[in-house]
Amino acid sequence: MYAIPCIISNQEGQSIFSEKSFPQSDRNGMLLSEQIQAKTFRIRESQPGYTTDWHVAGDATMIAVLQGGIKIILQNGQEKMFTVGDVFIAADQLNDNTSFDPTLHGHKATVVGDEIFKAIHIKLG
Repeated sequence: MYAIPCIISNQEGQSIFSEKSFPQSDRNGMLLSEQIQAKTFRIRESQPGYTTDWHVAGDATMIAVLQGGIKIILQNGQEKMFTVGDVFIAADQLNDNTSFDPTLHGHKATVVGDEIFKAIHIKLG
């Protein structure tokens, strides 16, 4: 079983940290999950000190950190740091018929340290 940290929305529409587990099968000494559908990917670079506004992911996106570090902060004050080699999924979204409220919904991300943050964003299917 391979577990990946996630940002999802709870029933009230607030972003929370969670974890998604992916079963793996042994294939001649290689543990491999089933195929995971993906749509597109993008290559990201952000300068040290870059900070986003409050936002939700909308479409589920797997982020693989290649260089530097990023801190994800939730409205409830919880935060997690992701660095080189870490993978996480941002999948928080608004409930139907809900307008985004930047004092209630979403997460924000801040590049930490003095290194350029580099990552691959993979939109999941």
